[in-house]
Amino acid sequence: MKLLAIDCSTDRLSLALSRGSQRWQHDAEGGAKASSTLIPAIMALLAQAQLQLSDLDAIAFGRGPGAFTGLRTACAVAQGLALGAHLPVLPIDSLALLAQSAVSLSPRVLSVLDARMGQVYVAAYEHSTEGWQCLLPPSLSQPEALEIPASWQNQDFALASNAHALYGYAFSACLSQGGMAINVWPQALAMLDLAELAWARGAAVAPADALPLYVRDKVALTSAERAAHKPVQTT
Repeated sequence: MKLLAIDCSTDRLSLALSRGSQRWQHDAEGGAKASSTLIPAIMALLAQAQLQLSDLDAIAFGRGPGAFTGLRTACAVAQGLALGAHLPVLPIDSLALLAQSAVSLSPRVLSVLDARMGQVYVAAYEHSTEGWQCLLPPSLSQPEALEIPASWQNQDFALASNAHALYGYAFSACLSQGGMAINVWPQALAMLDLAELAWARGAAVAPADALPLYVRDKVALTSAERAAHKPVQTT
């Protein structure tokens, strides 16, 4: 298969391209810069692989949850490129990318992504010969309130997250239940694997039907909320 994978769900931009067993990748700063650098980076990656957009079978993108601007950027670019090249689109859960990156450690993965404002996005996945099964769908949580599926009691699992540096202290209770920590970001290379499985399941959609996954509506704290979260200064 020939696939293009795009993820802008965090402040990192991750791209990957496949042609059969060959793969190319590009990682760079994301955030606000992604809107201006994404398309040139895609064109450069296609040039490396000596491919045109029309040569692809589909375009995959990280649909979220994640940074609002990044999700909209990835979705809009995937839609626009796919529409112009008459290609289908494969929306892939961003939290599933963390699970795919941790599958070598455990078939049970609790994926946790920094959601800013003192919160995290979380989902639980379990891997089998048939692929990934989502046991707990993406949701918003306080870092200290993470829970594992009841079926994981007394079993090892991986807590895959980009937020261990921020919330490692809060994750400790969850990890004490048999989990191991792995620091990982959503990677487009992992998306290629998931996109191929999604393609085989017939999960490709028309560009107009490819939408971001938003788990929360609120994107920023109010002035009062920021003041309440501000550490008290002592003298």
